[in-house]
Amino acid sequence: MDVVSICTAVLHSPWLPLALVVLVALDAPFPMLPSETILMTGYAAAFADGDVGAVALLVLAALLGCVLGDLLVHALGRSSTRLVARHVDRAGPVAQCVTATMLTRPLVALVAARFVPSGRLVSTAVAGRVGLPVRRFVPCSLASSSAWGVYMLVAGLLLGPVVAESPLVGLAVGAGMAAVTASAFGIYYRLRVRRLRREAVAAEPATAYFVAA
Repeated sequence: MDVVSICTAVLHSPWLPLALVVLVALDAPFPMLPSETILMTGYAAAFADGDVGAVALLVLAALLGCVLGDLLVHALGRSSTRLVARHVDRAGPVAQCVTATMLTRPLVALVAARFVPSGRLVSTAVAGRVGLPVRRFVPCSLASSSAWGVYMLVAGLLLGPVVAESPLVGLAVGAGMAAVTASAFGIYYRLRVRRLRREAVAAEPATAYFVAA
């Protein structure tokens, strides 16, 4: 069996939604897993076949996997587990921006971070670190998961004709689209951190004045 046949069999497998629940959930603590590419291409294959039922199952699988993975990392963040602490400490601008906005605007922090490389891990771990209650975290997780799921769905719809011609090309294009999106949000976070730093520097003279007075 050649590679194309294997890819076709995987994308049309009835076990794909269940596998994606596990893969998307594990992608939270292990962001190197290719959940985005596989989900996007799975949507594309379903759209190419006109299989509405398969699309609906993938939507549910993606949402369930996202929320389960987010809750897992939130719990790990609360317990200061080294598995996530190392990634948060290395995240630099993303971690700084997420931490600065998590308690005041958790929805914004979680939605925007979802599209940055390792941003899902960092944002959900920070939510646990700062003690964001589960009752506030779950609705934000659902919103950020839905936003990511809609992007995957639209991308899969656009990729449908490509996957119909060649599943391998569809996988490559899907990986490229995910990389472009991640780069765009990464630039946004760097600009956001610079702005926060400028605001902090501008506030320092006023603070010093009141202390001196």
